[in-house]
Amino acid sequence: MPAHPLESATAGCPSRSLATDPASSARRLSVAPMMDWSDRHCRHFHRVLAPHALLYTEMIVAEAIVRGDRAKLLDFDRSEHPVALQLGGAEPATLAAAARIGEEWGYDEINLNVGCPSERVQSATFGACLMATPARVAEGVAAMRAAVKVPVTVKCRIGIDDTEGYEFLSAFVDEVARTGCDTFIVHARKAILSGLSPRENREVPPLHYDVVWRLKAERPSLTIVINGGIRDVESARQHWERVDGVMIGREAYHNPYFLAALDRLAWPERAAPIPAPGEVIAALEPYVRSRLARGERLHAISRHLLGLYAHRAGARAFRRVISELAPRAGAGFEVLAAALRAAEGAAPLKRSA
Repeated sequence: MPAHPLESATAGCPSRSLATDPASSARRLSVAPMMDWSDRHCRHFHRVLAPHALLYTEMIVAEAIVRGDRAKLLDFDRSEHPVALQLGGAEPATLAAAARIGEEWGYDEINLNVGCPSERVQSATFGACLMATPARVAEGVAAMRAAVKVPVTVKCRIGIDDTEGYEFLSAFVDEVARTGCDTFIVHARKAILSGLSPRENREVPPLHYDVVWRLKAERPSLTIVINGGIRDVESARQHWERVDGVMIGREAYHNPYFLAALDRLAWPERAAPIPAPGEVIAALEPYVRSRLARGERLHAISRHLLGLYAHRAGARAFRRVISELAPRAGAGFEVLAAALRAAEGAAPLKRSA
């Protein structure tokens, strides 16, 4: 029988007061749950660059947590705090059981995915299609809230298919908020449930930030976090003037120094100097070596680091060394050191006249 999660060296933090909400202040800036991307290795890397942002797991199906390999699905490094567990599911009892396990594992927040439009997720009747049945979402959220003391939050879209707009979103939020849920992360696009891929659903439906801004203005007691298409500092500043928090996704992954810059803007009173790439690699060394010693492959970690030199001299050299050497059997930390040397020795970026 596996050890209790809070006794595991690879699980979450030691027992702490669940009456506190370490995720609350961190919601000013968060990194979106991203399938196949925001795993524990990615989150550890992001934490080096962003000391205060709220990090999210990939969406994990609630039934898999209840019935599957919990250590494989849920283990994380204590440095990742504050960190939220995102669940996919619709059956209240299963959601409640998975939420309870997540709390025991040490997560700071449990989030319900009501925004994913993939056909696979729809076939299981959860994700964005649940927006069509707000009472069902409310039932699931109520069950989760009854099962745990950590916050339960919801991530949704502004609408689905031909049903969208402020009235639809506000009615959905009001129904779920009656359970006591007071935090909503809203992707400011609707989801098209057929005809578009998940990637197209992140790009094709137009953004309507004004709908999310209005939601916060008319429901000031709720915590509203905005998500979708936020790729520059000025956009983040504008959103912070109107909502409680900003969630960024793929831009944090492809350009991690954007995440680092926003972290310092969000908490200027706590700001530390942004580490240089060499300092980031040095900070990652103990973690990388410990994971390799447990039998993990370097590529599982290094694939998340390819954007470290984005928009900097040496980016191509850095990516080339990692892409060529990290997938090889037995690859160790020396590959990252070699990639760093290659990047630092590359010619400066050419600038147009």
